[in-house]
This record gives sequence, C-alpha cells and structure tokens, in this order.
Amino acid sequence: MFIELFSPTLTTMTLAHCDTLENADDPISNRWYLAYTKPRQEQIALTNLEQQAFEAYLPLYKKFKKTEQGPVALFEPMFPRYILFRPGKPEQSISVVRNTKGIATIVRFGFEPALLSDELVQRIRLLEQDRNHATLQELSNLKIGQAVRLRHTALSGIEGLIQSVSSKRVAVLLEILGRPTLVQLEHHQVEVADS
Repeated sequence: MFIELFSPTLTTMTLAHCDTLENADDPISNRWYLAYTKPRQEQIALTNLEQQAFEAYLPLYKKFKKTEQGPVALFEPMFPRYILFRPGKPEQSISVVRNTKGIATIVRFGFEPALLSDELVQRIRLLEQDRNHATLQELSNLKIGQAVRLRHTALSGIEGLIQSVSSKRVAVLLEILGRPTLVQLEHHQVEVADS
C-alpha cells in the first residue's frame, strides 16, 4: 500500500483510506487535510493557503526534461492537483479553504474531510528530499547494456548499446561500417529503443 502512494498519479481513495486504517487514534492536531486544486494551480493554492496562516505542503519531485541544450532539472507536483494543509492555530476553521484561490475543493469521504497522519507526511517529505538530491545518473532511465537509438545527430535513427553513463555523457557502442565504434553522446541525443 505504501509504494502505490508515491506514484505521480494519486487516487484520493488510496491515500486517505490507507491513512485512516493505519492511524485512527492520532490527535487531530497531528493530522493534515487534503485539498484538490484547480488544474495547474498548485503553486497559487500553496501561496494563498500560507497567506491565510495555514501550514501548507506541496510535495514536489525532481525530473529531468530533455532539451536541445541537454537535460534540465524540473520540479513538478508529486501528486498533481493535490495539496496538503492544516490549520496554523487550533481554533482556525478549514471552511475558508473551499473559497481559496487555486483550490477546487476539500477532499472528503461522505461528510468527513480526508485526513493524513503527520507520520505519513513526514515519509512523503523524506522521499521528496531523497529524490530532489538525486543526480541525473541516479534518475536516468539509461542503463548499461540497454539498447538506444540516436537522435538529433547526423546518425539519427541508428541503434546501439550503452557502455557507460555519466552525469554529462553516455558512451554508446555502434556498428559503423561493420566495425564496433564507441561514441560519446549527451543524454538528450539518445532515446531508449523500442523493444
């Protein structure tokens, strides 16, 4: 159940249901609420919740986008359209969150708002920290021995095998004129070949 929580596609049922089963006796002050945001407005919702004195958390994960200049690190929401929040003061009402700019609704099961334990949120934070400190090599889907196809080069379309992967280059073994040739390429110049 823990592993499926960290896929980029989150179902509210999985997240809140898992938490309800694990930590039904936690005090409410150690709980987080879950809000569903408007499309691509997670940052707007985060800013507005913080301006209203809520403690808000938007888990982000690092991914690399291939560009002509090479891989560029991007940070995207770990759970698109979801944001975690809790009142900054015990007497603060969560009803104002429904009208917060960027928020579509508070996730509920029947009439009860979905609650997450502080322990689960801490696990998400640890996962986020680990992933965000990872290098391109650690996150790359390019592995030694894997078949790749060249792109954006004079040799576009030619397939070869990866011999080594570093943070800046990929060494690919190609067969050119009937002879094996090792070619050094940048990450964005290769793509995984279809199996």
